[in-house]
Amino acid sequence: MLVITAAHSRFIAGRMIPTRKTEDLLLGTWELLQQIGAVPRRFIWDNEPGIGRGQRRAEGVASFMGTLAAKLVLLPPRDPESKGIVERRNGWFETSFMPGRTFASPADFNAQFADWVDRANARTVRTLRASPAARIEVDRAGMLPLPPVPLHLGWRNRVRLGRDYYVRVDTNDYSVDPRAVGRLVDVSADLDRVRVRLDGHLVAEHERAWARGMTITEPAHLAVAKTLREQFRTPRPVAVGDDLTRDLADYDRAFGIGGTL
Repeated sequence: MLVITAAHSRFIAGRMIPTRKTEDLLLGTWELLQQIGAVPRRFIWDNEPGIGRGQRRAEGVASFMGTLAAKLVLLPPRDPESKGIVERRNGWFETSFMPGRTFASPADFNAQFADWVDRANARTVRTLRASPAARIEVDRAGMLPLPPVPLHLGWRNRVRLGRDYYVRVDTNDYSVDPRAVGRLVDVSADLDRVRVRLDGHLVAEHERAWARGMTITEPAHLAVAKTLREQFRTPRPVAVGDDLTRDLADYDRAFGIGGTL
């Protein structure tokens, strides 16, 4: 669960993401910032390996923060008090949102959570004597505007498609149109979809699997692979009238050994 809580208004934005890998953390953060409609000047993160620890920043984090023009503050280990606002909200989710609910999928979870958060942000907070939704404009006034263009985030890779016509994203394998075997394809994934393109043309698109070690196959790709195998195994017919014999003198002339005895 990825959650952003504004320190002044206590406004909450959150969603469940597939992994705690850097790619998903940055994708989720960008989505939540779009929900808020502005960029905080300072992000406070706990000891999260996907973001960084100590003086180390995970790959891509520095450029992400630079694009937002925001400062990243990494807390030392075992210091939950420094982000008590978020920790209390997480406990509240467990006791107020989760009990009695069932979820058909991650998308269903996020849809139910988004509806619940909208109502939660509209409730009056006793210590504030106002609702987060009523105070968020004060927070936004002190924040930075969103970047004018979408950020280049997510899982991205360029690979040569192998004979098994599958590509890997995180720990899962996804099928690709077998006609792209041997070609360089561009693989991209966000929080919901996996897409594969060949020369800019979409050759595979799958719903992203949240389990680990899965193999996801499109039935149409199986059908194409079967057709290609049958074509490969079937010998090409020889046209009637083709002369498969060759004059041996052609080889003499080719190797320069022709002569008169």
